[in-house]
Amino acid sequence: MPIALHPRATRSAPHWIAAAAGAAAMLGLCAAVVRRHTRRVAQAYPPPGRFVTVDGVRLHFTVRGRDDAAQTVVLLHGNGAMAEDFHISGLAKLASERYRVIVFDRPGYGHSERPAGRPFGPQEQADLIHAALMRLGVADPVVLGHSFGALVAIAMGLRHPRDVGSLVLASGYYFPSLRLDATLQAGPALPWLGALLRHTVSPLLSRLLWPLQVRRQFAPAAVTASFKNRFPVGLALRPSQLYARAADIAAQIRAALAWRDRYRELQVPAVLVAGADDHQLSTRWHSSRLHHELEHSWLRVIEGAGHMVHHTAPAQLVAAIDQAAGMVWDRSLLLRPAAGLKSGDDPDRRRTTLLEMPCAAPAPLSAGKA
Repeated sequence: MPIALHPRATRSAPHWIAAAAGAAAMLGLCAAVVRRHTRRVAQAYPPPGRFVTVDGVRLHFTVRGRDDAAQTVVLLHGNGAMAEDFHISGLAKLASERYRVIVFDRPGYGHSERPAGRPFGPQEQADLIHAALMRLGVADPVVLGHSFGALVAIAMGLRHPRDVGSLVLASGYYFPSLRLDATLQAGPALPWLGALLRHTVSPLLSRLLWPLQVRRQFAPAAVTASFKNRFPVGLALRPSQLYARAADIAAQIRAALAWRDRYRELQVPAVLVAGADDHQLSTRWHSSRLHHELEHSWLRVIEGAGHMVHHTAPAQLVAAIDQAAGMVWDRSLLLRPAAGLKSGDDPDRRRTTLLEMPCAAPAPLSAGKA
């Protein structure tokens, strides 16, 4: 006996099919737009620097300053940015007047690779950067990390203390804190769904939200003209970099949970820099708290600055680099000087015995292209 279908059911089925077909067509159109834009961006922004391959990962970096400079400074950018961010801010140029400056694209950002299927948290990125510096013959650098880059710098200090001279930690995320916007931005790293998002709608939505996000990062200061005019937004919003940003957001939360009781183990001296009115991260919760946790640290809070301190106050960052460079100890000595003493502390108690041979001098490293 034939089964009679309800008239309403027969009418609604085509609507669902039509809606699904329309959504699929829209996603297909978005994917085509994203692919075309990604190809154009790659042609418009060729890599300006050189490459070094470490553990199968090809890292892009640029070099400024004299090869015979007494000290090397390594700059590690924040989440969603790239090496170019330090050049646009003017920090790399200012620092290169006294130091040799090496600026890395972290894995998955700018022109650096980030192979799929491998963890690339702060620890793994620290190991990669450390191995790259060893291959380039860089000894005892001052490592400056901004935002997520500060976590990578701390990981270098914890995991490779004998090869890092000192740290500058700018606007870093160090302790667990819930951020709804960060949780939403982690979507493109989700399995399956994340791949669909970052190759279709995420780049387009991110482009629409970009001005609002940038204003929040710079607030209370205004967005600088150089950032507005020169930052390669297209590179930052490619599917590959959206994945790197989303994966780093998840990784920073895990790292903060795992390291909150390990910071006291850090023996590499550190200068902390933060904006007094950071709208992105709480300076009191992160930088001020870390300063009290670390045994060898100084804290520099910049009034009127927000999260992007290297753009709004690059001279202050250079002053922090100068301070950190002054705390890089002589490897030929058995005792390294104390740094960042809190009031009432005994200087003699802060000295750390070093039992290692002097490191070799850095090999010449040309600032030209590969």
